[in-house]
Amino acid sequence: MTVAIGPSFLDPQQLISTFGLIGILAIVFAESGLLIGFFLPGDSLLFTAGLLVAGGTYLHVPLWLMCALTSAAAVAGDQFGYLFGRRFGPGLFRRPDSRLFKQENLARGGAFFAKYGARSIVLARFVPIVRTFTPIAAGASRMHYRTFLIYNVVGGAVWATGVTILGYFLGQVAFVKNNIEFILVGIVVLSVIPIAVEFLRGRRRAHAGDSRGAGR
Repeated sequence: MTVAIGPSFLDPQQLISTFGLIGILAIVFAESGLLIGFFLPGDSLLFTAGLLVAGGTYLHVPLWLMCALTSAAAVAGDQFGYLFGRRFGPGLFRRPDSRLFKQENLARGGAFFAKYGARSIVLARFVPIVRTFTPIAAGASRMHYRTFLIYNVVGGAVWATGVTILGYFLGQVAFVKNNIEFILVGIVVLSVIPIAVEFLRGRRRAHAGDSRGAGR
C-alpha cells in the first residue's frame, strides 16, 4: 500500500518510484544550489532512499553506492551554486522577486554565511532553504575557492551519507518496517513544514509592510 499526502513533487516515495536513482540525484543537485530548488524535499528524500534501500523497494543498489552518488550530487549542486553566485552575484541582489525567487531567501543565505563564515557551508546542509542559498552567497562574496571546495566536500558527504544511513538503519527496525507507510507520511509532513513556515513568514512580512505603507 502507498500512502500519499500533499503534492506529488513533495512525496519522496512517489518521486523515487517514478524517477528512481536518477531522480534522487537530480533533486539533491537542484536543492543544493539552484535558485529554484529550495522547495524540494532533500532531507526527506535521502531518508526515504535509505529506507527503501534497506527494504529493497524501488532502489536495488548497495548502500555505499547510494551514499557515494548522493554525496557527489550534493557537492556538485553546491559547486554550481557557488560558481553561479560568483558570476552573477551583484545582479542577483538586485533581481526582483518572482514566484520562485525571493530576495529574502537569498538574504537569509547571505546572513547565515556572514554569521558562520566557512563553517556555514557545512552547517547550512542541515537547514532547509538556507542550504540552497548559502553556496550562492559564498560565491557572491568571493569566498576563497579552495576553502569553499574543502568545506563543500565535507558538508556534502556528511549530510548525504548521514541522512541516507539513518534512513537505512531505521528501515531495518521492526516497528519502522511494519509501519513504513505512516513513517513516509510523517517524512512528507516534516518536509512540508519548513516551506509552510517560510510561506507564512513571507505573508506576515508582506502584510506588515502594507500596513506601514498605509499608515504613512
